Amino acid sequence: MISVLFVCLGNICRSPMAEAVLRHQLQQEGLGDKVRVDSAGTGHWHTGKPPHRGTRDILSKHGISDAGIQARPIEADDLTHFDYIIVMDENNYREVDQMAQESGIHIHRLVDFIPESSYSEVPDPYFTGNFEETYRLVESGCRGILQMIREREGL
Repeated sequence: MISVLFVCLGNICRSPMAEAVLRHQLQQEGLGDKVRVDSAGTGHWHTGKPPHRGTRDILSKHGISDAGIQARPIEADDLTHFDYIIVMDENNYREVDQMAQESGIHIHRLVDFIPESSYSEVPDPYFTGNFEETYRLVESGCRGILQMIREREGL
């Protein structure tokens, strides 16, 4: 089974949003049983908590479930158990890259999957308060990830 791990800072806003959005897109395409999606944070402050209220609200507005999603920190084992590791910003990239130095894995940035985007990273709505902007970027990035997975994995 193909596996995708989204990573952000606290795992309560951006990465759980991306987890829920990609799961939803996969279900719509009939691929929900072919790709495992999870999320984690580089920090551990919110471990065990559900997504932020703003994340839950924006997902609900778009008809997307966040059922079963709970914050957790990224662990060293994640680097070998996931095919695709996708980060939200440069700080996430540096932290995951430092963990992965000897594993040889390739870390992706979500914004790299957004065609013609002027964004260099996905803004954190925990600080900006703009969950709609984050949702638009996440939704577009997840479409790009789904397309990449289809092409690379022959789905």
